[in-house]
Parts: sequence; C-alpha cells; structure tokens
Amino acid sequence: MARIGLVAHDEKKDELVAWALANRDKLGLHELWGTGTTGGRVVEGTGLAVTRLKSGPLGGDAQLGAMIAEGRLDALVFFVDPLAAQPHDVDIKALIRLATLYDILFAPNQQTADAVLVAI
Repeated sequence: MARIGLVAHDEKKDELVAWALANRDKLGLHELWGTGTTGGRVVEGTGLAVTRLKSGPLGGDAQLGAMIAEGRLDALVFFVDPLAAQPHDVDIKALIRLATLYDILFAPNQQTADAVLVAI
C-alpha cells in the first residue's frame, strides 16, 4: 500500500476527479491524502476515502510538503495548471521542490499519474 498525496489547481480539479474515478479500483488499494478542496472533490466524485488536510492556500500544500520531508508520502499527484498564476505560488514551488528533493514519484499531469499508478 502506497501513501499518495492528491492536489490540483482550481482549473485542474475536474480533471483530477475524472482521473481518480477512472482509476478508482487502483487508488482504493492505497492510502490517500489530499488538500481540503481537492480531497473533498475526490471523495464526492469517487467515493474513495481521502484524508483531507487544509486547503492549499491555507497550509495544505505545506502539510503535504512536511509529509514528504518526514517520509510519510510515497507519491504526489499534483495536477498543475501551468497557464494560471497562483496566489500561493511560493507554497506550490516548495511542494514541488520537496517532491523532487526527496525523490518521490511526482505526477503533474494525467499521463504521468497513469505511469505512477503502474509503478506503485
């Protein structure tokens, strides 16, 4: 069982929920963590159990980052919207940096997320 973090920018939340629904059976085998809004949307859209943290701008991104630094996440699925400015961009960059630094599986889009599910 892997521990997977789930987060998506606002314009990518529907895409993440659709991906999670399409991969519901595989994701159901793992422990899922999500930022507040994204986690809630995944729960509502799929029925999967997701431990919800704070909303991203209110510290959820930092909570996921701390989990990575503490070795409590194995993978991060973070559907990034590269065309939209984010008010909490510093937190987002820190989360991506930690996923890279601690060498965990990191999926910024659907194709990569599909590959992560194969790898875990």
